Amino acid sequence: MSKLYLVPTPIGNLEDMTIRAIRILKEVDFILAEDTRTSGFLLKHFDISTKMFSHHKFNEHKSVENIADRILSGETVALISDAGTPSISDPGYLLVKTCIDKGVEVECLPGATAFVPALAVSGLPSERFCFEGFLPQKKGRNKKMQSLVNEDRTMIFYESPFRLIKTLELFIEYFGSERKASVSREISKLHEENVRGSLQDLLNHFKSKTVKGEIVIVVEGKTE
Repeated sequence: MSKLYLVPTPIGNLEDMTIRAIRILKEVDFILAEDTRTSGFLLKHFDISTKMFSHHKFNEHKSVENIADRILSGETVALISDAGTPSISDPGYLLVKTCIDKGVEVECLPGATAFVPALAVSGLPSERFCFEGFLPQKKGRNKKMQSLVNEDRTMIFYESPFRLIKTLELFIEYFGSERKASVSREISKLHEENVRGSLQDLLNHFKSKTVKGEIVIVVEGKTE
């Protein structure tokens, strides 16, 4: 049966690619990739020769209708992002919504998502949490932070290594320097690092070093 598959890809260690994900990527009619150059290395590593086309935030509005129609006509498609699960802070939502609206079956394979291991090893409450992804870079950033001041669930953010210090300083401004938090980077890679402590502890730690890799910040919710 024709359908859209959302296929997670490793966030670091290639051994995290599932056997099922490899099979699906070999069997579909074509693959949609956030960056065909990045995904090309992955497909080559697993000897996947399926046709691949670019699908990213700059062209998805123009292509989702056509893709959904191709699936309705009988083709099976897989969507992958550069790393992790499609539509989680990556392109995918618009295509999924369009397919659902048109009656196309959509299936998401279980797999890598960076915030899950970061939350699990943070030492912070994980039974209730809110995933905020990337904060607005400029407009709306302070408004977003203000809306989170009284959030009592554990909060999860993605951040670039280039903005980590400024973001930690922003968190201290709104949450206080003693709020507990955790920073995870290079998850599943050789130099994975998980640093826990107060926001001030984390700021002091990362101010003294050059930071590389994608960042997940987990912040304790407000307590009474």
